[in-house]
Order: sequence, then C-alpha cells, then structure tokens
Amino acid sequence: MNRPLSPALAFAVAAAGIGLFSIMDAFMKSLTLALGVYNALIWRTGASTAFGLAGWIAGGAPRPSRRGMRLHMVRGAITAAMALLFFWGLARIPMAQAITLAYIAPLLALLFGALFLQERVGRRVIAASVAAFAGVLVVLAGQSSLALGRQGMEGTIAVLASALLYAVNLVVARVQSQAAGPSEIAFFQSALVTLFLALGAPWLLAVPEAGQWWKIAVGGLLATSSLFLLGWAYAHGEAGYLATSEYTSFLYAATLGYIVFGEQLSLHTLAGAAIIVAACLYGARRRDIAQAAIEGAA
Repeated sequence: MNRPLSPALAFAVAAAGIGLFSIMDAFMKSLTLALGVYNALIWRTGASTAFGLAGWIAGGAPRPSRRGMRLHMVRGAITAAMALLFFWGLARIPMAQAITLAYIAPLLALLFGALFLQERVGRRVIAASVAAFAGVLVVLAGQSSLALGRQGMEGTIAVLASALLYAVNLVVARVQSQAAGPSEIAFFQSALVTLFLALGAPWLLAVPEAGQWWKIAVGGLLATSSLFLLGWAYAHGEAGYLATSEYTSFLYAATLGYIVFGEQLSLHTLAGAAIIVAACLYGARRRDIAQAAIEGAA
C-alpha cells in the first residue's frame, strides 16, 4: 500500500484531489448560504458516506485494524471541527481570500511533521514561517477595502483557526495512510464526521429543499473522490512535501468565486497569496526527496 513511487506522481495525484476539493468548496459555499453551515455539512458528509461505502465495498471492505480505527476517530473529530470553521468562514469572505489564508496550513504541517513524525526541518522553515505570517498580514490589511466589516473579520478568524486544524489533519493523514487503504479512509472519514455532527441533530437538523439535493449529491461525490486520491497520495509521499499541492487550489477558488458568486479578487489577496506560496515552497523544498524515493524503490 505504501510502496515508494515517484514523488512527482504522488504530487500529481494529490493536486488532482485538491482540485476536486476546491470545486466542492464552491458547492459548499452555495449550500451554506442556503442551508446554514451545519445542515450543509451534515447532509454533504452523509452523501459522501454513501459514496464512500460503495467504494469501500467494491474494494473488498477490509476490516479496519485497531490502530487504523483509532486514527479514523481522531481524524474524523479534527475534520468535523475544521470543516465547520472553514465553511462558516467561507460564507462570510470571498473564496480566494479564504483559500489564501488557509495556505498557512502546509507550512504548519511541516512544523508538525517535524514535531510528531520526525520529518526534517531547519532554519529554512523558520524563515518561511515569518514570511508566510507577513503574507497573512497583507491579506488582513486588505480586509477594509473589501467592505466586509465585522462579519468579514469573524470569517477570517474562523478560516485561520480551521487552517491550524488542517495542518494537524495533514500530519494525521500521513500516519493514517500507513494503516489503511484509500477506500477505507474515504468511507470512515465521511462516516465519522457525519456521526460527530449528528450529535447536534436534535436541535439543528433541517431537511433541505428539493432544489438543493443535487448540490448535496455532487458535493458528496467530489469530496469522496478527493479523499480517495489524497489517501493514495499520502501513502506514497511525505506530508510536508505533498502539502504544497494545496497551492493549486488558488486558481480554482479565484475562478469559481468570480464566475459563481461574482467575487472580485483584491490586490491584497493576490499579494498575500504570492508571499505565502513563495514562503511555503521555500520552506518545503527538499532536494533529497526524489533521491530518497529512488533509493527506497531500489
């Protein structure tokens, strides 16, 4: 399951997964505006569970190991909190701005990867962290020009908190990928997030209108497909290296935000994104990754 392959192939698969997830974000923003963040998320993860179950059964439905089940539970809880914060914030700020702020997650993943997985990190990452933080400040400086007010600031804080949890999620995903296959991860991830969210169902659950169900179904399919691709990719590459595939999502967010929601891309967001991406790519650069993979395959 975790046989070393070309880092470029693992990165390409991860980037494809991020692309599908970015398109799903547009569906989720529309659903959140129509249903509220709780109902948009629980119905979408419910749909993802159904698709994930079909994929897991098609793959032979292997019984999860005890270690794998613990990791599914941990990642499910993290993902539930992370998703609630992100989509709540996404409904209050433009998609491109939300994605830009979330770009601090890959850099944090490098730091957490060093702390928890003993992946190498040094002065390069420290310098990149400072630069990325400067990029976040640039985005925040443009907040007033967007006339989003207090609602926009609250959305920004929610997205930054979600990014912190996402960094932890990326590290857990790397460990999880060594204990379970992609189809198992895709199913249990969605099922457990739905289960955690269901705790609030007696007070918050509402049945969507008929016109929203196709968005829920498409969003669920996109999320499941994305989880499958990312699960495969993280089984074949380092967490810090693959986390940089997140940067491919900016074009999706900017394009979909403009076409679907009429959102304008501010110069502050562009400048902040450029600084954060450059800092994170600098911090994530590992000259020995390709060589290590070649030696491992040999």
